[in-house]
Amino acid sequence: MHEPVIDYQAVFQALPAGIALLTPELVFADVNEAYLSLSGRTRGQLIGRFLFDVFPDNPDDLRANGMRNLYTSLRRVATMGERDTMALQRYDVEDPERRGIWQERYWSPVNVPVLAPDGTVALLLHRVEEVTELIKARGARDIGDRARVLEAELYTRARELQEVNERLRQAHAREREVALHLQEAMLPAPSPLGHHRAAVRYRPAVGALNVCGDWYDLVDMPRTGRTAVAVGDVVGHGLLAAGIMGQLRSALSATSRVASGPAQALEVLGQYARSLDGAESTTAASVFIDWNAHTLTYSSAGHPPPALCHPDGTVTFLDQATDPPLGARPERVSRPQAVTSFTDGCVLVLYTDGLIERRREDIDTGLARLADTLARHHTTDPDTLADTLLAQLIPPAGLTDDTALIVMRL
Repeated sequence: MHEPVIDYQAVFQALPAGIALLTPELVFADVNEAYLSLSGRTRGQLIGRFLFDVFPDNPDDLRANGMRNLYTSLRRVATMGERDTMALQRYDVEDPERRGIWQERYWSPVNVPVLAPDGTVALLLHRVEEVTELIKARGARDIGDRARVLEAELYTRARELQEVNERLRQAHAREREVALHLQEAMLPAPSPLGHHRAAVRYRPAVGALNVCGDWYDLVDMPRTGRTAVAVGDVVGHGLLAAGIMGQLRSALSATSRVASGPAQALEVLGQYARSLDGAESTTAASVFIDWNAHTLTYSSAGHPPPALCHPDGTVTFLDQATDPPLGARPERVSRPQAVTSFTDGCVLVLYTDGLIERRREDIDTGLARLADTLARHHTTDPDTLADTLLAQLIPPAGLTDDTALIVMRL
């Protein structure tokens, strides 16, 4: 007897619960009819778009936290590869027919990983059931049979939620603590650089999921009259990213001591990154400071450009030697590098993208914000300037990605 041929696309569309399939970057890949009905959106308004561009928090509700809670749950599923049952959520939805009009809605979400053959998370299955009717019925003390059934299901799910989330909290707390200790050990304070003053900072993300991928490094080479400074950002987070970060940082530090310049140092590091699982697409920027010639030789592997603030407050971004991230090319290709001069009193700033990037904001806006803050405070000492940059550029809600920073007075 032949097994029946099952049309899983038809099954997906027929499911009574609202289901959305998201990429690990939280972009809509597919939705079923029930989800379209619940959300009041068309496929064209969803597919290919970032989840929170379509469904932001209600701007009129200062206590709204549905977006933050959902983001945390989805990132946990993407990182840990485990199902996450969320607590009952209030998450208002804008009326699709009337812009600026928000509907009070309550949801019971479950997020599940969809694994690829190699065990990595390929998609996130986001299932939602609307419970607005139940919440309003309870408020009116008028609970019918259908609402009672739904209420019983919610109580059952709440017990499951409590147990699962407690295990996750404990696991995340342990991983975060170990990862941060590891990060601290691998990012020590820089050695004295003669009369040149430098400040370094590392700030972890607010959540437990986005720490330990960024690094900084300073290599003094007094025999040649040069100093190499660099920052980098590993794609990924947690203990794995911290381990990869340590290996890449050590490799670049060693390579910078013998390389002719930053381009060669990053070229060698890129070859090493191709042999290191998890190091693909790491970005890095390296600057060689020649104290005798008063020049900066720089190269970037897909990283935000270093900033050079002149004594008059003018800010220049070192963006004339940018190439793809480490290990992005299968063949060996020489990386570009560029040279610019500096005068005494200039300030050089290297940073990772957590300092400037914001969701739904063009990167040029973040760079302009950095340049403005640097221009207004460039006369302060490096330690004060580093703290000022972090204080004024980190959003009020805190960092969503970790950040490494070097500030050096030239």
